[in-house]
Amino acid sequence: MIEVESLTKRHGDVLAVDDLSLTVEPGEIFGILGPNGAGKTTAVECIAGLHRPDSGRVRVLDLDPVRDRARLRRVLGVQLQHGNLPDALKVGEAVALYHSFYAESADPAKLMADLNLTHLQNSRYSTLSGGEAQRLSIALALIGKPRIAILDELTTGLDPQSRRDTWDLIAQIRDTGVTILLVTHFMDEAERLCDRVAVIDRARLIALDTPADLIARVDAPQRVHVKTATPLDPAVFADADITGIVHNGDRTTLTGGGNLLHTVTVTLLAHGITATETRLEEATLEDAFLALTGRRFE
Repeated sequence: MIEVESLTKRHGDVLAVDDLSLTVEPGEIFGILGPNGAGKTTAVECIAGLHRPDSGRVRVLDLDPVRDRARLRRVLGVQLQHGNLPDALKVGEAVALYHSFYAESADPAKLMADLNLTHLQNSRYSTLSGGEAQRLSIALALIGKPRIAILDELTTGLDPQSRRDTWDLIAQIRDTGVTILLVTHFMDEAERLCDRVAVIDRARLIALDTPADLIARVDAPQRVHVKTATPLDPAVFADADITGIVHNGDRTTLTGGGNLLHTVTVTLLAHGITATETRLEEATLEDAFLALTGRRFE
């Protein structure tokens, strides 16, 4: 669906994208993950034909995004991070306007209903909440029935519930057969949604793999957090594969390897100890980023 080979792009003296290569397969949610300023948006704007690369090759459905921009617009939907609309424009007017751009398009009424926008059709853009504006931007990206949708920093500035609602929308879009290129700096978002992730830092690609395989590269111990009526006696775990125990009142954090959660649960049951809370803490994409770059994700 998308092929990028040795893409390089500068903005003045700033090297925004440095020798980026990747491919996106049909039906994927493919994530481009990295901190703010890493070069993610510049990369996808080159893929969308909004910037001409300084060097390298980009193909989207075998089209050159710059030379074949008019043809590409028929198959590519784009929601950009800074794609604000005029304040006075109403939701229904925006959808109707974008609908008029395409010879073949989605049913505007159905699309608005699917994205919970129908009741907002007479609302001006300036009055929309962050989540409502994001749902409208998704509608405008999908109105042309694209084969590929580029969604750039879709959940920035949203409250937790709106973020999760938007995640559900992204999964629903993929289920209709649309390939999604998702740009984000949220680790949990990429971990939950993406089939594969390209991690970009300081303009360069530093890793490309599934979230699970990126996390598997991290040599980090597991932790199980347990709450009990009284502090646990370390002697209980004398025969278990436990490398560390830290008490904090009625809460205990146990560190170890293997199937740690199973080990802790079986040991507690064997000693007749009831845990009122048990939580497993494993390595995350943020841990993977730290392992790959030597610095915290910012």
